[in-house]
Amino acid sequence: MAVTKTLTKAIPFEKNNKVEEWDLEITYENDSEGDATYYISKFTETVRATVIDPEGESVSNFTAKAKESWTKSEIEALCPTTQWDTVFAMQVDSVITNPPSIPVADDSYSIPS
Repeated sequence: MAVTKTLTKAIPFEKNNKVEEWDLEITYENDSEGDATYYISKFTETVRATVIDPEGESVSNFTAKAKESWTKSEIEALCPTTQWDTVFAMQVDSVITNPPSIPVADDSYSIPS
């Protein structure tokens, strides 16, 4: 299974010329289009620089900075790819590796008298 992950969307939300929030999307692809094992899925996440946890404490996800200062790898690191890797593997398994069996109609069946 050759899986590729591509950052396909990164929209910065700015305040005072610093990114305070990212709207992100990563596209996962299993094998190549046209292959019998090809599968594609998109995952999205909105990440805020600072959030309030359930206990009311402020939690920092990243330090706000100018959008020009961000690298692709820094943006990708904001995504929960470990979780998405697991979900994608389960999707591929259920659709490609171990798809559910589909009942086959028997049009020649005769209703008993």
